[in-house]
Amino acid sequence: MFNFKELHVVQEGHVAILTMDNAPVNALSRTLNDELTQALDQISEMDDIRAVILTAKGKVFCAGADLKGRAENIKGPGDLVAHSRRTRECFHAIRECSKPVIAAINGAALGSGMAMIASADILLASDKATVGLPEVDVGLLGGCKHAERLFSHSRLRRMALTGYRVDANELYRLGVIEFCVPQDELMAKAMELANSTASKSPVSTKMIKHTLNVIEDLSLRDGYRYEQDMTAIISKTDDAKEAQAAFKEKRPAVFVGH
Repeated sequence: MFNFKELHVVQEGHVAILTMDNAPVNALSRTLNDELTQALDQISEMDDIRAVILTAKGKVFCAGADLKGRAENIKGPGDLVAHSRRTRECFHAIRECSKPVIAAINGAALGSGMAMIASADILLASDKATVGLPEVDVGLLGGCKHAERLFSHSRLRRMALTGYRVDANELYRLGVIEFCVPQDELMAKAMELANSTASKSPVSTKMIKHTLNVIEDLSLRDGYRYEQDMTAIISKTDDAKEAQAAFKEKRPAVFVGH
């Protein structure tokens, strides 16, 4: 489906599986960054894909920014600005993908890796996974704003100021991830979640994700009003009418995507 160097994309049914593969630790290189952005942008407009799984090959999900590549890409005026723009747009490509993105965290998700999972919709992890912000140890900052979506005030500052990593069991206890499973069960559980999402009306899931993104920064009054407006729009679609008919007739709904 895609011809990439550091990102493998396969489709199973209505689910696209994106697997990062930049050995040894899946650092976010410029190549991987651009490939993730391109893949997610294209998937947003592919009607036959209804859900996405983002994971990685090996024992590490993403160890953060590619520091060696950073030095190669930032050599003159304007380079840092362009690099920063590319990086943040990669995270936004995950958040703004019109299809729900499930992060299957197979190992350490650090720095940029943490920002990736914070930009996804549903999170689960293997019992080998950890999440952290190690930038304090390499003279950088990054990802704290994304981490605010996952962690409390004190926990986030502990992570940012000390480099503390949160393990998968603690992530589950905190409600950051939906499931903590053995490594060899991670992808099966991720596919179960993805297929459950993909079985719903693609019109509804797309509009639900869009609405959730919009209302995240709105007041209670404005956010709920926006949600009510979106509900009115969804209710007029063929899929909504099919869902209501299927409910009354006690049968599985057959969605057509409009």
